[in-house]
Amino acid sequence: MNKIRVLIVDDIAETRENVRKLLQFESDVDVVGTARTGREGIQLAGELDPDVILMDINMPDIDGITATEEIRQKSPHIQVVILSVQGDSNYMRRAMLAGARDFLTKPPMGDDLISAIKRAGEMAHSERDKNIKQQSAATAGMAGMNVMAGGFASPSRGKVIAVYSPKGGTGCTTLAVNLAIALNNEDTRAVLVDGNLQYGDVAIFVNEQGKNTVLDIAPRVDELEPEIMEEILIKHEASGIRILAAPLKPEQAERVSADQFTKVLEFLRRMYAYVIVDTSTILTDVVLATLEASDVTLLITTQEIPSIKNARAFLDLASSIGIGKERIVFTMNRYDKRISISPERVSDNLKHEIIAVVPFDEKVAIAAVNRGVPFMLDNKSQLIGRGILSLAEAVRARIATLEAEDGLSVKR
Repeated sequence: MNKIRVLIVDDIAETRENVRKLLQFESDVDVVGTARTGREGIQLAGELDPDVILMDINMPDIDGITATEEIRQKSPHIQVVILSVQGDSNYMRRAMLAGARDFLTKPPMGDDLISAIKRAGEMAHSERDKNIKQQSAATAGMAGMNVMAGGFASPSRGKVIAVYSPKGGTGCTTLAVNLAIALNNEDTRAVLVDGNLQYGDVAIFVNEQGKNTVLDIAPRVDELEPEIMEEILIKHEASGIRILAAPLKPEQAERVSADQFTKVLEFLRRMYAYVIVDTSTILTDVVLATLEASDVTLLITTQEIPSIKNARAFLDLASSIGIGKERIVFTMNRYDKRISISPERVSDNLKHEIIAVVPFDEKVAIAAVNRGVPFMLDNKSQLIGRGILSLAEAVRARIATLEAEDGLSVKR
């Protein structure tokens, strides 16, 4: 087992020592050094090459955000957890934009700190492994080896598609449910996962409430076989898709960790061509882990100004949390041509093209939800249904483009 190598950067000696003492009881964590200033932290990051840096935000020479930015530019595999006495959302946003992996208020609870370090450590080890594989592929390509297009993934490895909106009420669940049906066929089977663990509605949208949930899978995902997983998933006979529902009670959500949820997605992508995940608006650990694990993120906006504003904020944040611009399929839902805010205007304003538009049809959409019968089953010829089919094609096209680019990068 590779230990998580941690560097502590804080100008207060007592804080450095307290954190060191707390971490010495973790068998998989090794504190490799401490620094008293931001500049010393930058220097030691280069010399020690830690997996995780605990970085105080306020220091006498340069602040932790500036130090984080410089470290991440030089060593993007190093994950930084920011510590601040101020829990201000502006500090958090600046930290994430600088490339921080997590943000904790000082003094952090011991369990919160250890969990943050372990999540960041897993990400650091994953990034190191990815770099090794890319270097190996490049070496193989130089030697004339025949590397399969699409990288190191198995040919049967499915694609995870996260459906996300930073503003509530934009129709994420409606799009996720109907997109899963549009993508599902005999050759490309789809599974729909409810990633809104507190208040997920996916099962209700298909009139399947009260059956198995993610709680039946997540705690023992390492022990499951595909046949057992298939039995646990809800089978929606009318559409052919499989469904993994959210817990039945909001308080049960905390029983599913981000690590468990990610493992569930990885397991499902070995069984299905498409794993569509409906997410919550709040960037919880589970949602962040889902976005990081996804091949494509559907970013949903509407023509409402608050929705557009929040989409802009997420686009600003995306690259710092590991979501490249090319992995975002920007989608406008509930488009009403009578409103002057067009997809083209939003694309120009946000400098990110809206490539899929789903028309507004309140009557069809609401009736489908209330009946528990997705409109792609009996209204796919309507404008809203044709919009979903266009969205499905846009998703397929983006995935194909990404696969082609990955194949070219491996061959180079």
